[in-house]
Amino acid sequence: MPYVYLFLAIAVEVAGTSLLRFTDGFTRLWPTVGCLAAYAAAFALLAVVVRDVPVGVAYAMWSGLGTAAIFAIGVVFLHESVSLTRIAGVLLVIGGVVTLNLGGVAH
Repeated sequence: MPYVYLFLAIAVEVAGTSLLRFTDGFTRLWPTVGCLAAYAAAFALLAVVVRDVPVGVAYAMWSGLGTAAIFAIGVVFLHESVSLTRIAGVLLVIGGVVTLNLGGVAH
């Protein structure tokens, strides 16, 4: 169950980060409220996750998979540029997450 919460935390954090562009520097009320609420929910879910998953593994997955998802959203929906260097960077982040998880979850 902790990994279900972790993926929910990632999804909510990605939603909050996606809203950042629309807050216009936190000057637009509703996108700002949505963004901050999503971040609060993501941190609350992450706090539940670290009860059962080592914080290093949980945070690596949360930040790494969130980074990859935001990169994809930026490219597909926000028309941000793609380069081999950016793709390589995202692949390295994902590789790091996989490598941490291959070490096993020890308590």
